[in-house]
Amino acid sequence: MKEKVRELIEKLAAEHSLTVSEYQTLIEERTDEAAELMAAEAVAVRKRIYGTDVYIRGLIEISNICKNDCYYCGIRRSNREVRRYRLTPEEILESAAAGSELGFRTIVLQGGEDPYFTDEVLAGLIGEIRKHCPDTAVTLSMGERGYASFKRLFDAGADRYLLRHETADEEHYGKLHPPEMSFEHRMKCLQELRGIGYQTGAGFMVGSPFQTTAHLAKDLKFIETFKPDMCGIGPFIPHHQTPFADREAGTLELTCYLLSVIRLIHPPVLLPATTALGTIDPAGREKGILAGANVVMPNLSPVGVRRQYELYDGKICTGEESAECLVCLKNRMRSIGYRIVEERGDIKNGCL
Repeated sequence: MKEKVRELIEKLAAEHSLTVSEYQTLIEERTDEAAELMAAEAVAVRKRIYGTDVYIRGLIEISNICKNDCYYCGIRRSNREVRRYRLTPEEILESAAAGSELGFRTIVLQGGEDPYFTDEVLAGLIGEIRKHCPDTAVTLSMGERGYASFKRLFDAGADRYLLRHETADEEHYGKLHPPEMSFEHRMKCLQELRGIGYQTGAGFMVGSPFQTTAHLAKDLKFIETFKPDMCGIGPFIPHHQTPFADREAGTLELTCYLLSVIRLIHPPVLLPATTALGTIDPAGREKGILAGANVVMPNLSPVGVRRQYELYDGKICTGEESAECLVCLKNRMRSIGYRIVEERGDIKNGCL
């Protein structure tokens, strides 16, 4: 390992901050030895705050209808081959209740930007979930909305909101999204969510088309300055019915390395080992936990629609094996020295 990289890892572990150019060096000059040291530092920090606890989130994918046309996404508006679906309120509430029975204390409602899910509809769903599952946090991942909408949903009882920024570079953002989508608006939404009082999640793809190490360095600096409560990163995986069908996927190695870096940047952050990690490697989620992650998100959606929410090719957990295999997931975490806990799993700020 180069001495410069070792010094940067030690500096990051101590100060939780680097310059953009130092982040870029940390990425470009990484080695297997550097990754091992980074992971060891990240795990030590995570264990000081969260021990060996791994939080579970019950994911309900409520609709694959989307008004947007993001170039990387399998449910983009222009994809005419997708079999579209929209869960009924009854199906959503049944899935949430089933998750509560299984021990999930966070329910995540995720979907495309489907105009059906107005503030009134979502507020009603949130209220019903809070009524019947009062010890359960409600997380939304429903894309960009306006300030008044975010506020109404927060007032209805939503606790958290996930909105991946995808890239902290405006020019790069423009290469991943159609002209009608705005980098400025995406960032404004994140600031509004934080200001309203949500536990706010950001995140980005690793290895997305046109991405450079300079872009990734800017992403890391954004995480450092914004300090999201949650940060979802995962490897870019192409979908065969998008303009990026022939692009190479991101790697497990770089994604895990960046998970470790993010843990050191913002020690208490809630950091998922994503489904995409498990898609590119059968042990991907375990490797993510061993790199510093502390959240996994099994699927609670009705079995009949899971294959239709295909943001990228080859997505795992589309059959009977997802939420129903919670015992299996617990055993997998136990095999690497961690344990699934049935808690809301709120961020533990101020615990260093």
